Amino acid sequence: MMMTIEELNSLCPGTLMEHLNIVYTEIGEDYLCASMPVNETTWQPMKILHGGATMALIESVGSALSLVLLDDSGYTAKGMEINANHILSVKEGLVFAKAKIIHKGIRSHVIEIIVTDEQDKIVSVSRLTNMIVKV
Repeated sequence: MMMTIEELNSLCPGTLMEHLNIVYTEIGEDYLCASMPVNETTWQPMKILHGGATMALIESVGSALSLVLLDDSGYTAKGMEINANHILSVKEGLVFAKAKIIHKGIRSHVIEIIVTDEQDKIVSVSRLTNMIVKV
């Protein structure tokens, strides 16, 4: 049985996700969505969204998607490689990440993550590779 949004969000207290106010918002068969505010917690010194905060959002939603897809199989996901192109600066509001599985292998998952702003403009495009390991 697939994890619920509530179960995913219940894993976040005491983590970076809680500190950055990352919230899982929607789940589907092959995707997971999350949001994060753009504010003093996620700004860089020029008061725009910090690329590192964006990467934390990207890795959080991509890794959680692997966990959802593994569904208590006795395996877990560990991040192996991540890359991103930051396309648009954001000063305030929310950003939204949608992680979608591209490759679901026995030993690896490749996930595409698109981050958008409140006007649905692309902020960052990313790919995350997770290795799948026995718990």
